[in-house]
Amino acid sequence: MIRAVFVLLALVVILLVLLPFHVIGMVTGNRLQRDVPVLFHRLYCAVIGIRITEVGQLTRDKPVLILSNHVSWSDISVIGAVAPLVFVAKSEVKSWPVFGWLARLQRTIFIERDRRHKTGDHARAMADRLLGGDAVLLFPEGTSSDGIRILPFRSALIGSVHHVIGDATHHDKVVVQPVSLAYVRYGGLPVGRALRDKVAWYGDMDLVPHLLGVLANGAVDVTVSWGEAIAYDMHADRKQIARDAEASVRRMTAQALRSTKPQTEITPAAASAELPGAAEPARG
Repeated sequence: MIRAVFVLLALVVILLVLLPFHVIGMVTGNRLQRDVPVLFHRLYCAVIGIRITEVGQLTRDKPVLILSNHVSWSDISVIGAVAPLVFVAKSEVKSWPVFGWLARLQRTIFIERDRRHKTGDHARAMADRLLGGDAVLLFPEGTSSDGIRILPFRSALIGSVHHVIGDATHHDKVVVQPVSLAYVRYGGLPVGRALRDKVAWYGDMDLVPHLLGVLANGAVDVTVSWGEAIAYDMHADRKQIARDAEASVRRMTAQALRSTKPQTEITPAAASAELPGAAEPARG
């Protein structure tokens, strides 16, 4: 528990230091609003003890919609540490203590999943962000899983692809890229079914005890695998896009859970290179 308190205090300090830069970025609309969250998530993961291994990379093509599996509350920081993204989250997250505030700072798009008549509005909101140059990440499973199974990808919000194409005069295609999040080790041990509940947050598990458990123990290894980025035109079937992405994520997740060879690890040293005012980052 002492470690958890130390980690929380360190995260508060990091947040207070970075917050002014992020606010400036949001007010002025400059690149700080994208770069500061990446730095925060990298430092967050470093302090907690989440080690990230990245396989492949986010495409540079725009506009790009990213489709990912969903394992835990930590997914946001894991994927947010490797690329500047705008997330799509359920509306309930907005009211969560601390997490809801951080989600708003990340310029998250909040959706009401139980109101189907709102799907068009949500898709248009995603399209606006895509056209504005943001990479938008959607968790199409609709909920988190145990990290071993991949739940069926829902296709409704993938219709935002068509809105982008239909509303833009300078785009006739939009890129869709799948990404897999695989929690492969906990405390140095391979994450099998016995340790799955230590890293995955799903079902009716309580958030606070799970969060404190991770903060107290740390040493979580995650593999982020980027799949092939595919450009779809206005005639693309959203259900087929969902099926293709699901199959790719399922394949990459299974491979990551079987593999122990590191590729490109995100380290605290890499995080320092992203300080506001530092050199241009490699990813756009």
